[in-house]
Amino acid sequence: MPLSPEEPQIHEKAQGPRATPAGGRTASTPRPVPGPRPAAPPRPGRPGPVRPVPPAQRASRDTAAAKPGPPGPAAPATAPASPQIQLIPASPEGALDAADEAVDLLLDSGRAPGDVLVITTGKPHPWAAHELSFGDAAYWAQHDAGDDVFYADAAVADRAASRAVVVVVVNGGPEAAAATALSVAHSRAGALLIVCGDPQRINSVLGAGV
Repeated sequence: MPLSPEEPQIHEKAQGPRATPAGGRTASTPRPVPGPRPAAPPRPGRPGPVRPVPPAQRASRDTAAAKPGPPGPAAPATAPASPQIQLIPASPEGALDAADEAVDLLLDSGRAPGDVLVITTGKPHPWAAHELSFGDAAYWAQHDAGDDVFYADAAVADRAASRAVVVVVVNGGPEAAAATALSVAHSRAGALLIVCGDPQRINSVLGAGV
């Protein structure tokens, strides 16, 4: 194989005395022996010298693969998901009608009536007023049955169980009632929280840390 120009052949007369090859063989035909040369970097068609990986690095990788590190913080996916919030602008006088329309749309889209809880901050919903006329026990029996939309005042909303959709009707009442309704609704809503009312008032309540 011809030598490359970068690797000059060293003629025998330039070399020192040869030692007798191992195994008792005698060298009958002298041949050129290249002298020492620095290792060349790898090139296309000619791999360079193999560089062994330091044992410390290999041990570090093996140890890291065999021994997982300490568990990190819980992934966000494992944490309870916050409900989606939808705001429907309405005046205090029109918030109840806006809520009824929102409930009708939910039922028309396939939501079961038992999936919906409605919380009012001012005047009670006519359905709640009608059911309460039969007594408190009958009213909460409707809630426990869980087969129909349930309407509750903000003052008693904390007794209501969680439902997939909670609608808050900001139709008057003190700021404390709106704050209570929004706080309870956020904790009870599984998938969707709808707030019907004056956006400025709602945002002021939310900005207060609700």
